[in-house]
Amino acid sequence: MDKVLLDTDTISEITKNVNATVKARATHYRDNFGHFTLSVLSIIEVVKGYHRLQRPDRIARFLASLANEEVLTLSISTSELAGRIFADLELAGRPIGRIDPMIAAIAIEHDLTLVTGNTAHYQHIQQLGYPLILDNWRS
Repeated sequence: MDKVLLDTDTISEITKNVNATVKARATHYRDNFGHFTLSVLSIIEVVKGYHRLQRPDRIARFLASLANEEVLTLSISTSELAGRIFADLELAGRPIGRIDPMIAAIAIEHDLTLVTGNTAHYQHIQQLGYPLILDNWRS
């Protein structure tokens, strides 16, 4: 089993504890590595979602849970890569939003598989020739 970067949708599924397959894979992963790896960008997205729901209790609980997790940030080289991915997607007529290219760049820079249920967006990055590896814990 390789170390992975969790996309926001996967973090949400783990938190909601709805999908048995995701739960089993998450449990197995945590048993092997002792923590999850996520990006600061996923933190932004999760906090945004809870804030829109006016759930400060959930924000506080989520932020407290991060003490045991590995959180990756954007370096200058990762930011440059994200900018190139974002521009290449636009030039190809396949923009996917602003956050996903940054999450993909973090995964690529750290040589991590990106675990996401949103493979369609990220496959556009792969089709441009970027060495992004994807996994979907739902299947």
